[in-house]
Amino acid sequence: MRKLIDYIRHSLAARLSIWVVLFAALIFMATQLFVTIQSRKSIRQEAIKGASQVLDNTILRLNDIMDDVKFAADNLEWLVYRHLEEPDVLMDYSRNTVQGNPFLNGCSISFEPYYFEGQKYFSAYSSNTDGVVETIQEGDDDYQYFYLDWYLLPKLLNQPCWTEPYNDWEIGDDKSLQTQMQVSYCKPLTAADGKYLGGISLDISLQWLSETILSVRPYPNSYSFLIGRGGTYLVHPDADKLFYQTLFTEGLDHPDPEMDALGQAMINLEEGMKILDVDGVKSYVFYRPLKGTGWSVGLICPEKEIFSGFNRLRNATLGFLLLGLLFMLPICFYVIRNRLKPLSTLADHTEKIASGNFNEALSQIDREDEIGTLSRSFGHMQTSLVKYIKELTATTAQRERIEGELQIARDIQMGMIPRTFPPFPERKDIDLYAAMNPAREVGGDLYDYFIQNEKLFFCIGDVSRKGVPASLFMAVAHNLFRVVGQHIPSPAEIAKQLNETLCQDNEQMMFVTMFIGVIDLRTGSLTYCNCGHNPPVILDGKDCTFMQCQSNTPVGAVPGWVFQEQHIPNIKGKALFLYTDGLNEAENRRHEEFGNERLMQTLSAAPQNRAEDIVRYLLDAVTQHVRGAEASDDLTLLCLKVK
Repeated sequence: MRKLIDYIRHSLAARLSIWVVLFAALIFMATQLFVTIQSRKSIRQEAIKGASQVLDNTILRLNDIMDDVKFAADNLEWLVYRHLEEPDVLMDYSRNTVQGNPFLNGCSISFEPYYFEGQKYFSAYSSNTDGVVETIQEGDDDYQYFYLDWYLLPKLLNQPCWTEPYNDWEIGDDKSLQTQMQVSYCKPLTAADGKYLGGISLDISLQWLSETILSVRPYPNSYSFLIGRGGTYLVHPDADKLFYQTLFTEGLDHPDPEMDALGQAMINLEEGMKILDVDGVKSYVFYRPLKGTGWSVGLICPEKEIFSGFNRLRNATLGFLLLGLLFMLPICFYVIRNRLKPLSTLADHTEKIASGNFNEALSQIDREDEIGTLSRSFGHMQTSLVKYIKELTATTAQRERIEGELQIARDIQMGMIPRTFPPFPERKDIDLYAAMNPAREVGGDLYDYFIQNEKLFFCIGDVSRKGVPASLFMAVAHNLFRVVGQHIPSPAEIAKQLNETLCQDNEQMMFVTMFIGVIDLRTGSLTYCNCGHNPPVILDGKDCTFMQCQSNTPVGAVPGWVFQEQHIPNIKGKALFLYTDGLNEAENRRHEEFGNERLMQTLSAAPQNRAEDIVRYLLDAVTQHVRGAEASDDLTLLCLKVK
C-alpha cells in the first residue's frame, strides 16, 4: 500500500488519471443529485396530486350515495305527508323505499306515542338483509324508539341530520332481531302548526362505509380512516381503535402537536395535506370533510412507499456509475502516461525554476503540440515572471486595502440603520419591519424611525447617486432626520430644515428623495410630506391603493422650497408599505421592470398578519423576478401597522 501511495505521489499520469476520474465522478454525482432532487420533487407533486384525486373520488362516491339517501328521504317524506292516517300504507312505503334503494340498510317511519289512537308505538321499519327485505312494526316496551338518537336528533334540531354510528336491530334469517353498526339520515315530520309528529330514518350499514373507505389504497401500505365529530375513529384498519380511540388518544401519553393540529383541522371540517410522523413513520396525510355529516376522511401514505420505485432506480444507477468509474480509471492512466512522457525532461529543468532560480536555461523540446508550446512558453515566462510577481503583489495589496475599507464603510453604514425587530417590543400597538439591500458595497438608501411624545416619526429615502458618495450623503441625511425630527413635529418643517442644510455647499448637486411621516399613536392620524419619492401603498386587507402625494422637490435640490404636507385622519388597522425605486425598477435579464402593476398584485397576495411577512414576501417576489440579474439600484422596504 505504501509503495502504491509513493508511486501516485511521484507519477503525474497516475494523479491525472485519478483526478479525471474524480472529476467525472463529481460531474456524475452532481448530475445525479440534481436529477434526484428534481425527480423527488416531481414524484412528490404527482403523488400529492394522485392521492388527492383518489381521496376526492372516494369523497365524491360517498357524497353521491348520501345525496341518494337524502333524495330517497325527500321522496318518502312527500308520500308520508299524503297518508299520515294510513299506517298500513306507511308500512308499504317503508318497504318500497328499501326495495327501491339497494344501498339502504333500513328505513323507519316513526311517530310520537299515541299518534294513532290507542297505539303507543308505531314505527314502520324495513330492513335489507342480503337482498331480502323484511318489514315490521319495531316499537314496543322493549324497544322504545322515541328515546333513541335517530329519533331524538331531528326532533330536537328540527332539521335533517346524520347520526353518529350506533348499534341497531336488523331482522335475521330466523325472523329474530339482531344488532349491527350503522348510521342514519333522519328527517323530522311536523304538522302545519309546527307540532312534531315523528320522523323518517334511512340507515346505511357502517360495514359498507368501511369497505368503501378502506378500499382507498394508492400504495400497498397506505390506508384510509374516518373520524366522527369528536375525532373518534369510525373506520380504521386497526379494529382495536374503532369507537374507543380518537386522533388525540396517543397524544395523551406522548404529546404530538402535529397530530393534534391534524385532529383539530379534521374536526373543523377543513381539507388539505400535512406531512408528519404516524406511528414513527414519516407520512403524507390527506384529509377531506364528508359533506353534511360532520365527519372527515383521512388518507395516510408512507413517504417510503411514495419514493420506493424511485429509490430502487437511484440505487441501480449509482451501482452502474461506480462500475463505470472503476473501468474508466485504468484506461485514463494508460492514455495519459503515454502522452506525458516528454514532460519528464521539462520537469527536471523547471524544478529549478520552481525553486526560485528564474535564470535556469530550459532545454528545447522539438514538438509542435501543447508540450512544445509549453516549453517555449516557460522561456517567455522566465523574463516576465519576476516583473509580474512584483506588480501583482502591489495590486493585490491595494485591492485588499480598498475592499477592507469598503467593508468597514458598509458595516458603519448598516450600523446607522435600525435593524432590531420588533423595534419597540414593549409596545403592542406597533408592528414595523424594514429591510435594505445595497446594490454595491455601500448604498444611498436610508430609513429611520423613532417615538417621541406618543408619535411615531419615520422616513425612507433614496440618494440621487450610488456608491461611496451616495453613502456619505445618505449618512448626513439620516442623522439630520434623527436630530431635526426630535425638535420639529411637522413633516413639512422637517423636510424644509433638511433641504436648507443639504443645499449648503452642495457642489456635487446631490439630492435625496424622501417620504417623511408622523403617526399620532393615540388617534391613528398620519401627517406626511412626500419629497419627490415613490408614493407609498396603503393595504386594507387585500385592497391596495397608492397614497395621494403632492409634488414636492427632493430634499437638497432647490433652496428655499416650501414643502406641503398632507393628512390622513386614521390609519389604524391598515398597513403602510414604503419602498425605494429599487423595487419597482428592478430588472430581470430581459430588462423587464418589476413595475407598479406587479407591485400591487404582489401586495394583494401577500400575507397580511405581520409587517415582516409583507416585507419578506415582496423580497421573495423581487428575487423571483430578477432571477440572478445584477442589481442596478439599492432596494429598501419598510412596512408598518398601527393596531
